[in-house]
Amino acid sequence: MRKSLTFVLTFAAASPAFAASGPFFSLGNTDFVVLIAFILFVGVLFYFKVPGMISGLLDKRAEGIQAEINEARALREEAQTLLASFERKQQEVQAYADKIVAAAKEEADLAAELAKEDLKRSIARRIAAAEDQIVSAQNAAVKEVRDQAVQIAIAASRDVIAKQITAADANKLIDAAIAEVDAKLH
Repeated sequence: MRKSLTFVLTFAAASPAFAASGPFFSLGNTDFVVLIAFILFVGVLFYFKVPGMISGLLDKRAEGIQAEINEARALREEAQTLLASFERKQQEVQAYADKIVAAAKEEADLAAELAKEDLKRSIARRIAAAEDQIVSAQNAAVKEVRDQAVQIAIAASRDVIAKQITAADANKLIDAAIAEVDAKLH
């Protein structure tokens, strides 16, 4: 305190603007009166323990700030824990999604293979049905050709027999056929 008083006195004495007329230690000198008022003011502050109250308030404020910092740290740690938890969950969900996609691809590949097999079987059945139809058509064509050949042969034989056979020979053949039928029926 002595240093600050010396500084004030030196500052007041050195400054020509603050210089007063007359001796410094008189009540007529405004600089001296201001100095006394300042000293009394500082004394009153110390008497009422204002610096202690200010330091107490500052301590409370520092404690409040420290509590807020500690709470912020706790919230930060909790947020980091939650972030790590969410990241783990995201990784688990991503792995699960990858498994689902892989299973879907496998099922799609299996379904494609089954579809190929079904298509091959269907094509084989259609080919077999077509071959059966071709064989049936060939058999029908062969039968039709044979039937026509038989009819042509019968017609040709009629014509040949009709030209070569006489009425008496025809009657003999008819009688022989009747006798044969009669023998087979009885």
